[in-house]
Order: sequence, then structure tokens, then C-alpha cells
Amino acid sequence: MTTTAIDSGPVGQGGGSQPRAVIVVHDVSGLVATGELGTIGDRIAQHGIRFDLLTAGDDPFPDPAALDLVVIMGSDKSAYDDTIPWLADELAYLREAVRAGTPVLGVCFGGQLLARALGGTVRPAERPELGLMPVTTIDQAAIPTGPWMEAHWDTFTVPPGARRLAWTPDAEQAFRFGPHLGLQFHPEITPTVFETWTAVWQARGHDRELAAMGHDLAALRAEIARRADACRAASYTLFDSFWAHARTYRRARTLGGA
Repeated sequence: MTTTAIDSGPVGQGGGSQPRAVIVVHDVSGLVATGELGTIGDRIAQHGIRFDLLTAGDDPFPDPAALDLVVIMGSDKSAYDDTIPWLADELAYLREAVRAGTPVLGVCFGGQLLARALGGTVRPAERPELGLMPVTTIDQAAIPTGPWMEAHWDTFTVPPGARRLAWTPDAEQAFRFGPHLGLQFHPEITPTVFETWTAVWQARGHDRELAAMGHDLAALRAEIARRADACRAASYTLFDSFWAHARTYRRARTLGGA
């Protein structure tokens, strides 16, 4: 477990001098785990949010009621695969966070798992997406058009009662349920994040599989580098909107006694 502390920041929703969060990663730890956070980790820190970085299955989950934010990052696993040893506990934790009213941000696998926790479904995608792609959005302030980094072979349905925010022809891309936001794409992408991914892909043989499918990782690496500043700006806009909405929603719920 890695803890990132900020010296000062806004007053947390759950009490105390700083907002507190947990960011959950999967099957990675140490510097590799930190390398996956990208712009999301940067923006969380810039908001003065203190966070613990946990690896699912390796580290215990903290009480979500004591947190101001839960972030679930991506994975090369499938959110519908109940044979994964750590999946049931993480799914139960997400449902507990939802019951506690603690805002959840789910990224790719995390968005799929959040959809499942809220009653949606996850299944293999008919056409997987890999690359920087624009999305159709109903709310540019919350989800800019992008392009956003796609890297998924599964897809989710928008959960009952959630608001559909963005999509592509091949997959749902974003939904909101109360203070929670589920994403299919990867707003955190940076050149460093992509290098972290490709190192893991190479170690697991996925790079050869992607090449056989016709994906040019060198060209994608160059495009990510070329668009890095625009991707960062869009990611910051997305997180700022999510965080403002989550804080307003939770504050209203607290004042209303819900």
C-alpha cells in the first residue's frame, strides 16, 4: 500500500482537514502501480486529496464511509469473470461505497465493475477499441469530446437509473449515478502511462497479440506523445467536473439528512 500525502488542501467531506481517497489498481504494485495513475493521480493531488494506493487482493480496503473518494483503475481482466480471486471482494466493496454515499470514479475495468455493482451488465465487446478516439457526449462540461484513449475488449450497459453521458458506435463510454462516474475510456493516459502499459503487455505477451490484430503500438505511442497536452487538459476538465458534482451531491445529501 502506498500513501500520498498533501501538506494542505480543502476540507474533506467526511470530516478532517483533507479529503481522503483510495485508488485501487490490479495485478501491479510499487512503481508500476504508481505509473498507471497518470493525469488522474496528478489532478487528485492538485486538489489536495490524500490518497492510499491499493492493489486489489493484496491490500485491505478501508471503510468507504471514512473516505471522500474511491477510484477504481483499469485491468486486463474481465469484470464479469467471477473466477478472479479478488473480484468478489472488490465488487462487494464498491457496493458498500455506493451504500455509504462515497463518490466512486471507475476507469475502464473500474467503470465496468461500477456498472455491475449498480445493476448493469458487462460482456465481451463485439468490436474492441484501442487508440485515441472521440466520443459522442451530451455534456461537454462533464465529458469533453476528446479524443480519449480506448483500450478495452469488454463493454458495459448503463445501469438502471443512471444517466448516459457518452458513447461511441461500439461501446458505452460514460454514465453518472448520483455522485458516481463510470468511464470506459482512460482519461489518465500520458506517454509514461502508455510505457507502463506496454512494459506489462510485453511481459505477458500481449504486445504480440496486439500486433497480430493489426495494432501499430509505435504509431500509437507517437500519437499519444503528440496529443499529450490536449489529453491532460481534457482529463483535468473531466476530473474537475466530477469532483465538483460529487462534493455538491454529497453536501446536499448531508444537509438533507439522507
